Amino acid sequence: MSDRYQQFTSSPLGRQVAKRLGLPMPTPLQRYQPGDPVVTGPVLTGSAARSRLGAALSATLKDVHAQVHESPIAGARYSALVFDATGVAASTDLRQLYEFFSSAIRQVDRCGRVVVLAAPPEEAAGRHERVARRALEGFTRSVGKELRRGATVQLVYVSQGAESGLDSTLRFLLSSKSAYVSAQVVRIGTAEVPDVDWAKPLKDKVALVTGASRGIGEAIAETLARDGAHVVCLDVAAQGGDLSRVANRIGGSALQLDITADDAPKRILDHFAERHGGIDVVVHNAGITRDKTLARMTEAQWDSVIAVNLTSQERINDALLAEGSPLRPGGRIIGVASISGIAGNVGQTNYATSKAGVIGLVQGTAPLAAERGATINAVAPGFIETKMTAAVPVFIREAGRRMNSLSQGGLPVDVAETIAWFANPASAGVNGNVVRVCGQSLLGA
Repeated sequence: MSDRYQQFTSSPLGRQVAKRLGLPMPTPLQRYQPGDPVVTGPVLTGSAARSRLGAALSATLKDVHAQVHESPIAGARYSALVFDATGVAASTDLRQLYEFFSSAIRQVDRCGRVVVLAAPPEEAAGRHERVARRALEGFTRSVGKELRRGATVQLVYVSQGAESGLDSTLRFLLSSKSAYVSAQVVRIGTAEVPDVDWAKPLKDKVALVTGASRGIGEAIAETLARDGAHVVCLDVAAQGGDLSRVANRIGGSALQLDITADDAPKRILDHFAERHGGIDVVVHNAGITRDKTLARMTEAQWDSVIAVNLTSQERINDALLAEGSPLRPGGRIIGVASISGIAGNVGQTNYATSKAGVIGLVQGTAPLAAERGATINAVAPGFIETKMTAAVPVFIREAGRRMNSLSQGGLPVDVAETIAWFANPASAGVNGNVVRVCGQSLLGA
């Protein structure tokens, strides 16, 4: 679906009109194409005193062939600004962020990246240190609302001893794969991180994507296949034609199944054990809406949404994490939540309840997944351009597009790229995270 307003404001006349009237001027976002470099221009780095991530940061930037500047150069345009704030231990230390960013922020290039690295507040030695670390969230969220021209900002908390786990996350956040992700907080814990082929990080992996016949699910299947996985595309029998089309196009296979059936978890696990000898990645994308205000909602509308969007995930995850499961070591479980599960939405009590439940499922299951040598995370999409959102009334659709810091809707591939980052074997320390793919929506936290 095309965004005609964005097309208009990208024209000389449109820019002039929008500027004069004070209207949003969304910048067309740069999105990843195979072969693109992680960064396309110089990267400016800085750090607070006594910070500890310098070596890990330098290793990643060297490996992606970035041109690194350690002090700003007048007139330079930076693809990224990266600041290591792990040394921040008191509120007075926050001045160092101001000193680094206050002038450099003007030099962020179109669709540039700002990344602040920090130590987790919960690992602080005392309350003053915890306060200072937590303050960084307000800093980055505000920077996200001040950046222009498609630029984004993120905060990454890196646990003590998790330095080796930074690479995958930093590559994702610096690249155009994270085009519609902004003002998010990512936590990286300690884990054993394997070496990967960055061109095909999912080579020899087997993935399941539910609801894969169209829209976001189709984009997820395509992206995981691009990264080397054999993707089993799952959907209900009614979508069989589209499902086979997607599976054939990406070189995967199709599985027709109702995930709410009593025997669905067993049939899924048996399929992967018998046909593939195991499973590495599970993406719970299948979901439905049955929108009505609560007073007008039927029992069937409530029950069906909870069953598909939440209960099915619980049951499949329980089977995946049980003893004897075909989930291989290093397995990845990824849910699809929604900003509706964070902010709520009129007429969506059933949907918002189910998506908030997905967030709770991730947070509650993460310790068990870690014990099993796996991870569980979720994406929470905002307004994504799909056939479903194309049917939304025009004024509501326009509000959904513009009510974020990037002033535009996202694309299915934006959700898919974030899921591919979670699925990457090198993301072993990323566990229990819920990342919004919403362009820093003004709704919710």
